[in-house]
Amino acid sequence: MDILFLLIPVSLVIMGVAIWIFLWAIRSGQFEDLEGPAHRILMDDDDPRIPRKPDLKDDGD
Repeated sequence: MDILFLLIPVSLVIMGVAIWIFLWAIRSGQFEDLEGPAHRILMDDDDPRIPRKPDLKDDGD
C-alpha cells in the first residue's frame, strides 16, 4: 500500500511531461503537413544527378 504513495505522483509527473511534449509538438508545427512528405517521395526526378559526358569518337584519321 505504501508503494501507491510513490507510484501515483510518479505517474502524474510522467503524464504531465507527455502532455507538455504533445503541446510543444503542436505549437512548433510538427503536425502541419502530414501528407506532403508522402507525396514528395513518390515524385521522380527526371534529371539525372550526374550529367553524362558526350561520346567522343575518333574516326581514325
